[in-house]
Amino acid sequence: MRALSVAFKDIQIFLKDRGSILQLFLLPLLFILTYSAVAAGYESGDEDQRIPLTVVNLDSGQESETFLDGLELAGGVQINLANEDEGIQQLTKGEIGRLLTIPADFTDGILAGRIVTLKLVSHPDADPEKNEAVRLVVEGVAQDMSLESQVLASLQQMGNMQANAPVEYQEAFSLENILGQAENQMEQGKNRSLVSIVQKLPGKESEKEELPSSTEVAVPGFAVLFVFLTAQTTARSIYDEKKYGSFRRLLSAPISKASLLAGKVIPNLITALIQIVVIFLFGAYGLKLMGFTPVRLGNDPLALAVAVFLIALCSSSLGVLIASLARTENQIGGLSTLILWGLGTLGGSIIPYFILESMLGPIPMALPHYWANRALDNIMVRGMMIADVSLELLVLFGFTLVLFLVGLWRFDFD
Repeated sequence: MRALSVAFKDIQIFLKDRGSILQLFLLPLLFILTYSAVAAGYESGDEDQRIPLTVVNLDSGQESETFLDGLELAGGVQINLANEDEGIQQLTKGEIGRLLTIPADFTDGILAGRIVTLKLVSHPDADPEKNEAVRLVVEGVAQDMSLESQVLASLQQMGNMQANAPVEYQEAFSLENILGQAENQMEQGKNRSLVSIVQKLPGKESEKEELPSSTEVAVPGFAVLFVFLTAQTTARSIYDEKKYGSFRRLLSAPISKASLLAGKVIPNLITALIQIVVIFLFGAYGLKLMGFTPVRLGNDPLALAVAVFLIALCSSSLGVLIASLARTENQIGGLSTLILWGLGTLGGSIIPYFILESMLGPIPMALPHYWANRALDNIMVRGMMIADVSLELLVLFGFTLVLFLVGLWRFDFD
């Protein structure tokens, strides 16, 4: 109860400081909003990765339109229509790399079962690999159309052969029904292939993991970053108590030193918890109202609650450690800046921790920020349950205990 009395006094003092309230609650939201806006603009500016293919369509029939639709459906190529003179001129000048010409008798030839020739010309300076990729796509679509035409022609012949069959047999297996069924099956086959191909490379058998979106990186990252900033509030509160002499009066009261420090930690813990809740609500609902992709809060509320509590508690313990090491107000500001930007950056709050792992190896694992970011990422992005993140939670608890005990050991109560 005595520790709570000390905490209640600090909370009242904190609520009178509007600047600190804006810094702890409004500033992280502005960081998240700015980061999301910049990332959204960058992602929307991605170029089309399809290979451009200029097409001259001299045919006016349905089969040429079907062929063009097949090229679009096949993917990998970006169709640009042009007239014959324009296409040849662009190819000659090197403005385009490839020119495909569909002959005027394309539809008539397909329907009559004749061989028709598509003309694909590549510029000498065009990328050979892209030329080959385009050729394979064009050949694949053309072969599919040829096979479909041959199948329908065969069914047409079978239907004609049934002219002398009994009437009831002709009605059940009429040519219209057979062709309709065949065309329906072919249309379904375009969208639902019976054969799938999985490509694997030696030593790379696992599937490529989908990277999180910009908001999924920004919201938990900045939450961890600014929650650890509240450690500065704890350290500065203890320093001010010593500076104005009120800390000496607290020591003379019937309260243990551990309870006194606990009373100074509780306000920071409450502030950090409220701060995280505000940031997560903004990420889940505020960003959605502003047109950005909202962040997910995971599949296990208990895991998220435990992780948030441990992160806030670890930040509070860090504040005690800073207060035990710093002797002046400038030292508190310097250590807090180092922790906010230095350790926060190395711990994955600004640069995602999975990128830092590939750059720095195990170095980020020595920081509580790393485990905090990793825990939130596994819970919110990957949807892991509390048992799956037990390692991250245990490490965070270990950091909390060590920071508080070292701070208590090094703390100067005089």
